[in-house]
Amino acid sequence: MIMQWLARFGDRCIEVVSGIGSFTLFLLRLIAGTSELWRKPIQAIRALFSAGVLSLPIIIVAGFFVGMVLAFQGYTIFVRFGAEESLSLMVSLSLMRELGAVVSALLFAGRAGSAFTAEISLMKTTEQLAAMEMMGIDPVRQVGVPRFWGALLAMPLLAMLFVGVAICGAYVVGVINLGVDAGIFWSQMQNGVNLYNDLIEGLVIKSFIFGIVISAIAVYQGFASSPTVRGMGVATTKTVVLGSLAVLGLDFILTAFMFGG
Repeated sequence: MIMQWLARFGDRCIEVVSGIGSFTLFLLRLIAGTSELWRKPIQAIRALFSAGVLSLPIIIVAGFFVGMVLAFQGYTIFVRFGAEESLSLMVSLSLMRELGAVVSALLFAGRAGSAFTAEISLMKTTEQLAAMEMMGIDPVRQVGVPRFWGALLAMPLLAMLFVGVAICGAYVVGVINLGVDAGIFWSQMQNGVNLYNDLIEGLVIKSFIFGIVISAIAVYQGFASSPTVRGMGVATTKTVVLGSLAVLGLDFILTAFMFGG
């Protein structure tokens, strides 16, 4: 009984290590195929449109509500200590250091990541990828590389938009609804936010790294899916689950390095 359990555990460990190795090699193929973008830039622009522009509604709506909720929660705490003037500083730092990159990445994995996986899985199921190989075309360079870079470039832009909209939502609640002075709202934010540490490191660099991971997982799962309807569903689910877990794990590591002291 114990030997059987150990055998299954060992098989599972080998499967996980093999999967990580295959994913790493696939990511290197995507990076090595970057030169393909210069020959066919229109495909990368289409992927950028699909990943970025089509994700705008969910990013804008979610960002506005997150900002309003943060303002409500922050105000109920700060008002006990007479520190409601620090509301905008708390909201802006929370968004730039953590919530902006993480929440927008989770939404991005659910919307754009799953869409890319479904597209590539469908192409595999309908044997379009096999047809490319028969014509001497590398499907990873033709299909995977434009989607990888399109999603990667869209992620930081969406994260910055998310933070901007969320601050507007906090302004609506804090200033218009709860009566915090508008001048103090903006001056506290201006004086307390560090451009490099909070905006560049906390938001742009984090979201760029999240974009690499999510786009690579989405494309990899599309190519690795079984050419069946059930395989498409499994691959799409894996993209959302693995992408979300990777974002949360990486966020802890990046935060420890950037703000761990």
